Amino acid sequence: MLRMKIGQGAGMAGSVITVAQQKGGSGKTTLSANLAVGMRRLGKTVALIDTDPQGSLGRWFMTRLELAPEEVEGMEFATSSAWGITYECRKLADRYDLVIIDTPPKADSDLRPALRIANLVIVPVSMSHLDLWATESVLDLAHRESREALMVLNRTRPGTRLSAEITEAAQKMHARIATAQFANRVGYAEAFGHGLSAAEGRKTPARDEVEALSTEVAQILANG
Repeated sequence: MLRMKIGQGAGMAGSVITVAQQKGGSGKTTLSANLAVGMRRLGKTVALIDTDPQGSLGRWFMTRLELAPEEVEGMEFATSSAWGITYECRKLADRYDLVIIDTPPKADSDLRPALRIANLVIVPVSMSHLDLWATESVLDLAHRESREALMVLNRTRPGTRLSAEITEAAQKMHARIATAQFANRVGYAEAFGHGLSAAEGRKTPARDEVEALSTEVAQILANG
């Protein structure tokens, strides 16, 4: 059984991030794409693996390749089955600084290989109690596999009662919460549809959010 600690590569040069959440529509794929571009802007080479049969991350990457081929330099994309993920990760982590795995909305035994291979598990949480409740099972699986989890609050609405309630409830869960958050901005969806990230183009609040999360995640991986 392959096991790693944060900051250790288990024979692999690169780090692995698994983005997981039981509930669909939590923003896993959007977060994966934006984090990939954010890491590239920090000088890291990045490989993306899509294990979700829906294939949205692959569609984003191919759109990027078609519309802005120069922007895929230092990036790679692959698909994998749940049980082939260990093999695929080990190949890519030998050639790239970071491997990001986008997983389907589930929290069962099929998710475990993607958690087991990860240096860090990122769990996006949208602003609803339903999303927060769904997070518990993913955190439990990550804990069973001795993996550190980082909750990222997504589609936040600062100043609202719901946002305050979800944030307070999340703080009571046994997981680290990212300081950086993604607000509920149409810019994320617009950029994604063009194979881009909100971190690209003119300076916007969304770009600041992507840069902040990427820097925070990079520091977590570096510090172990």
